[in-house]
Amino acid sequence: MRTQPAQARAGTGGRRRSGRDSRRGRRGPRRSWAQRLRRIGLAVGVVSLGGPLIVVLLLRWIPPPTTAFMLQSAQAHAEAPDWTGTGYRWTAWDDIAPFAGLAVIAAEDQRFPEHHGFDVDAIRAALDDAMQGERLRGASTISQQTVKNLFLWPGRSAVRKGLEAALTLLLELCWSKRRILEVYLNIAEFGDGLFGVTAASERFFGKRPADLGPDEAARLAAVLPNPARLRADRPSRYVRARQRWIRNQMDRLGGVALIEALEAR
Repeated sequence: MRTQPAQARAGTGGRRRSGRDSRRGRRGPRRSWAQRLRRIGLAVGVVSLGGPLIVVLLLRWIPPPTTAFMLQSAQAHAEAPDWTGTGYRWTAWDDIAPFAGLAVIAAEDQRFPEHHGFDVDAIRAALDDAMQGERLRGASTISQQTVKNLFLWPGRSAVRKGLEAALTLLLELCWSKRRILEVYLNIAEFGDGLFGVTAASERFFGKRPADLGPDEAARLAAVLPNPARLRADRPSRYVRARQRWIRNQMDRLGGVALIEALEAR
């Protein structure tokens, strides 16, 4: 039987190795592209999470220069001849009457000192009412409203709600309850295009926010559900009734002792 020469066998082996090498070469770029895609995905994830984290951390100490809602309001009112601007002017916590914070807690989020950004009981109650045929009502906390006013836009899309939930968790992790309430009081809309407790107290009552009394604070909080239609300077019967309810809730919650407890945290 004729045997194959050694060189031929070596050549065959060489060709086989060359084939394997070529297959490795073809797989190599695929691995390289997969690694690049993974790195790009990681970089995008770091930027998408790191960017908001940096902003939230900065706003823990720095007053926000503006908000998403203020910019949208300015755009909407840009052509109105009598519009004079948002009126936004930052006021520190110590220069705001404690009744103002107490009133918005009584009106908007009575579990604010205890929850971690979401009022689960309020969400469950709202869903139960909706399942029984009632109109779906909001169950947003002060933390959620702060996030929405600062960073987002009106609406109830799944994308916006998802962003709101993620940013609310971030806010609760990075800020104290006192800081959340301080920012909310400064950026909440108290009239059509009028933002912040300072602008509202000066416009409607002719006084500094430090001088607000409990009844005035309750009236400002009464318009928060719809500041474009409800008026603190010309209160309707509904606003008056809501003001009285808020005032009673402020007492039921323990008065300004609730705010003093937030300060101590």
